[in-house]
Amino acid sequence: MLEKTNGGFLISQIKQIQGRIFEKLLNQAGIEEFNGAQGRILYVLWQKDSIPIAELSKKTGLAKTTLTSMLDRLEKAALIYRRYSETDRRQINIVLTEKAKLLSVKYNRVSMQMNEIFYKGFTDNKIIQFEILLNKILKNLTESE
Repeated sequence: MLEKTNGGFLISQIKQIQGRIFEKLLNQAGIEEFNGAQGRILYVLWQKDSIPIAELSKKTGLAKTTLTSMLDRLEKAALIYRRYSETDRRQINIVLTEKAKLLSVKYNRVSMQMNEIFYKGFTDNKIIQFEILLNKILKNLTESE
């Protein structure tokens, strides 16, 4: 193992700068209904709607306590609602509203812009290699948590 590495620090810096750029792109696209962090929650729901909070927490990487307050704000904005599971009354699923479903097209455009900025100058092969390595780091961290 190398003595000195900067991976964690670089990832933190990338996350901060990427967040600021993404917020700017959302504003330029006229998306005012949610912010970048809330967009991450909606993105997961656009992939698979009506999921339990525990699964949403796992897929977004957000702690349940953080997620709960963000869900409250999304619910106030009429983008999601909570529905009891039909199979287990103790479980609450998070469901997208029609309003949120319609925003996915705008969000996908912003996401594509972000990808263009993120991977500028990368070949397809380098992108694939990079994402394989990132997934390995994520897996390592998840296993250690």
